[in-house]
Amino acid sequence: MGRALEEAVRAGEGGEVPVGAVVVAADGAVIGRGHNSPIALNDPCAHAEIMALREAARNTGNYRLEGAVLVVTLEPCLMCVGAMIHARIAGLVYGAPDPRAGAVLSVLEGLELPFAGGRIWHADRIREEECAALLRDFFQQRRNRAGM
Repeated sequence: MGRALEEAVRAGEGGEVPVGAVVVAADGAVIGRGHNSPIALNDPCAHAEIMALREAARNTGNYRLEGAVLVVTLEPCLMCVGAMIHARIAGLVYGAPDPRAGAVLSVLEGLELPFAGGRIWHADRIREEECAALLRDFFQQRRNRAGM
């Protein structure tokens, strides 16, 4: 989670919502990293999870990332859950829950949908306070700049 938090900080420094992710191979090697980049890339799909999965697929030469674990600072949305399912990762570890768009437990149990097949295990609320604090501080600074 430490490396995912580093990626989240990078996103925040670039004016993006501070969410970071890493993909860890079965042998423990980090094979993909990413942070939120939709503004910088003009890409609504440039979520941290998608960026990390893309890099992992490039680095392994395979879009199937069997045995890998995605570690992300915020509970993934439905788009990212779908990408994880298609990538065939083994597991998901995330920090802060997302009560607005979380598609693992908060709003929708996306990993339990029939087409998901229950193949991806997950662990939630890992270093939750650190992950949530990055988001809280980011949005507080935005509100302060806007004079709210």
